[in-house]
Amino acid sequence: MIEVETLRKEYDGLVAVDDVSFVARPGGIFGLLGPNGAGKSTTIGCISGLLSPTGGRVRVQGHDVAREPRAAKARMGVVPQEVALYEDLAAEENLRFWGEAYGLRSGRLAERVRTVLETVGLLDRAEDRVETFSGGMKRRLNFGCGIVHEPEVLLLDEPTVGVDPQSRVRLLDLVREQAAAGVCVLYTTHYMEEAEALCDRLAILDHGRIIASGTLEELRGSMGERDLVRLAGTLDPAAVREAVRSLAGVEVVAVGEDQVALAVPEASRRLPEILNTVAGTGAAVRETTVTRPSLESLFIRLTGKELRE
Repeated sequence: MIEVETLRKEYDGLVAVDDVSFVARPGGIFGLLGPNGAGKSTTIGCISGLLSPTGGRVRVQGHDVAREPRAAKARMGVVPQEVALYEDLAAEENLRFWGEAYGLRSGRLAERVRTVLETVGLLDRAEDRVETFSGGMKRRLNFGCGIVHEPEVLLLDEPTVGVDPQSRVRLLDLVREQAAAGVCVLYTTHYMEEAEALCDRLAILDHGRIIASGTLEELRGSMGERDLVRLAGTLDPAAVREAVRSLAGVEVVAVGEDQVALAVPEASRRLPEILNTVAGTGAAVRETTVTRPSLESLFIRLTGKELRE
């Protein structure tokens, strides 16, 4: 498992990770969800031993990453956000390199290279140089290099960034297969749909801090039975905020000059009332969107902004 206790990382006075704690367990997929710059990659870097924490502690399978780095790293596989492949080598040569780095030799190494190539759908391209591969193929091989030594803990940092839809589906299936085999998977992403489809537990990061955590159902439940209503147009933020206070059970999540987001119970039934109230402030509403409770609506409620901002 992965145990992170009050992790902190600073760069020249800038706090990138601030008092982050969580536990990821074998056979599960623990997601770190947040926008770019939230601290996800820095957290992965501290867990993998590539970065030294400013404070706190990280243990992998009971081994302190700072005090027992070799023992901790031997049990980890890492799939970085940037593709880490030798493009002038063949696919099988890349896998052999990483397999040997983790101590695999002779027959066992050859067996794992072939198995991984088949698993990631590149067996027929085993002898081809990586520079001839598409982006999706490189991503799949990048994943293969992270699992060639059969790690007990797998760190995945935005592994599907920039891939085609077919490769994305295959990569997500590969992640599920690792968890099903008992591997402890830590998965970072800024894609809501990936987090909802994959993760059994989640922590939402923003500005280096965990602002919510739990199972998917627990996080959804924190929105209650309220839908997220977005009204886009020309608005007077102060007037809208004041007018909405008269609506029972309606919470202003975020408001600006061109959009307001509201948490509303039974939104479809109350939409005419809401539109009339907002229009009464002189606002010109051009677009209305109603979303059922989701991770995105929770994130907007907690931060007042879109995840992709």
